[in-house]
Amino acid sequence: MNKYDAFLIKYAEIGIKGKNRHVFEEALVRQIRIALRPCEGRFAVSRTYGRVFVEAHSDYDFDEVTEALSHVFGIWGICPVAVHDLMPLPDLCRTAAAFMQEEYPEGIHTFKVRTRRMNKEYPQDSLEVNAELGRAVLEACPGMSVDVHTPEIMLSVEIREKLYLYSHVIPGPGGLPVGVGGKCMLLLSGGIDSPVAGYMVAKRGVRIDAVYFNAPPYTSERALQKVVDLAKEISVYTGPIRLHNINFTEIQLYIYEKCPHDELTIIMRRYMMRIAERLAKENDCLGLVTGESIGQVASQTLAALAVTNEVCTLPVFRPLVGFDKEEIIQVSKKIGTFETSILPYEDCCTIFVAKHPVTKPRAEVIRAHEHNLDEKIDEMVDRAIATDDIINISSYRPE
Repeated sequence: MNKYDAFLIKYAEIGIKGKNRHVFEEALVRQIRIALRPCEGRFAVSRTYGRVFVEAHSDYDFDEVTEALSHVFGIWGICPVAVHDLMPLPDLCRTAAAFMQEEYPEGIHTFKVRTRRMNKEYPQDSLEVNAELGRAVLEACPGMSVDVHTPEIMLSVEIREKLYLYSHVIPGPGGLPVGVGGKCMLLLSGGIDSPVAGYMVAKRGVRIDAVYFNAPPYTSERALQKVVDLAKEISVYTGPIRLHNINFTEIQLYIYEKCPHDELTIIMRRYMMRIAERLAKENDCLGLVTGESIGQVASQTLAALAVTNEVCTLPVFRPLVGFDKEEIIQVSKKIGTFETSILPYEDCCTIFVAKHPVTKPRAEVIRAHEHNLDEKIDEMVDRAIATDDIINISSYRPE
């Protein structure tokens, strides 16, 4: 038998959304239900003002459930709750004291009681309940002491249609529920940065599709599998991803043949952005997402980013633009993509890198050199898009 009857889900940013707050709450409930589908047990997810509750209607695996919930954007905290029918205050005092004895058998902590009396028909107000419960806990747990300013433990009591007792808060990822912010196309490579960029944008409520530019035979099947694995790892947070696998070899070789080698990366990047934008528009995406950070490599100087942006009509979002590499690595470790990202399988960007790439490209010069491609490039772009091999990525949260 499980120790907790339910989980109280706390959110933060959703609470300031005003008149459309219910839209965000409903999206959060939907994402929680999706996350819980693979979990053993039966659950009812409901919302009330300021709170979302996950009630367990059968036995369940506590670690499995909290792990699933801890990947749902929009959740600030997960509180395992003991649920009781409404009872008189003396009975509530005994129940709360027993709850604290069970939660903290060693009993040497400072604590504070915080009551939310949402049910105004309950006879005592919050201050009275706080005082009586605090007294009961002190009597039942001799090693405990009260600290109203910086307590080690917060005994929280919510008086609604039932009584809810909890004292642990498991951190959630925060952010906004996936889906409330529209959809974007992520340029996903096998590196460290782009999976983190996808995670960061999804945390703002954006659903993610992704495109990978493959370059066989210069890249191997293992390089593609690495990207698929990265997409699976971030899909734990983002939900299902449609991964567009595009064969980019013909275009790369043509650019290599016709354009100055110090401009290879910039011109290739411009054609990746063109193709990504076409796919984005065909799939109702509202923008592109990349893992670029100012100055990290030659193609990510401000001048280079400006030249790259020139070919796009959709907005290009770069959530890592102000991060340094170590900050990006720390996030990649946190979300579980780092070890996959550092596997030694080359992606197409690293095959045709110039020894001395231009760092301050000028748009008019790049455009002039792109005219060298006019004879065949449009047909090649069409052929590349025709190679689109869509891989449906889902971790443990199918929709």
